[in-house]
Amino acid sequence: MGLEFASMDAPMTLIAGLIAALALAQTPAAAPVIPDEAKLMPIIAERDTALFSTMFDRCDPAALADMITDDLEFYHDRGGLTATRAAFVADYAKGCEARKAPDAWRSRRELVPGSMRVFAIPGVGAVEEASHLFYERQGDGPETLVGRARFSMLWRLEDGHWRLARAFSIDHAPASEAAP
Repeated sequence: MGLEFASMDAPMTLIAGLIAALALAQTPAAAPVIPDEAKLMPIIAERDTALFSTMFDRCDPAALADMITDDLEFYHDRGGLTATRAAFVADYAKGCEARKAPDAWRSRRELVPGSMRVFAIPGVGAVEEASHLFYERQGDGPETLVGRARFSMLWRLEDGHWRLARAFSIDHAPASEAAP
């Protein structure tokens, strides 16, 4: 009888260990600690600059892919919804190819000074709100201010990296129209 009980201990210990291991494997990672809003402003300002420099100046799909989440949702008041990193980067890569032509239209984005506001979202990241201006030129021609818009973006802190998760690009208008 004593041997039977001892032989039952080993399988029970093994099963208990497997259950504990499975439970630990399914425990979600701890929520990231988000700095206060004063410390967030320079972090998000840098991410904003890096994102738009990549998109408008560098044409680097791999770099862009690293700056956004897999489940990206980009809402545009003229173009609708682009969902997922793969779709967003694929559209961007097509635009990069088109800009290689010598007489292609090229755009530049400029953040309106003093318009950026940043809000911490505990356990997630930060929301950036601001306005920007858009300039265009054809080939090496002169640059012209052509439009303005507002935006809100959710930056998610994932594994120590700030990535764009949600974006709302709204209120696009010709540069000649006054901003509200």
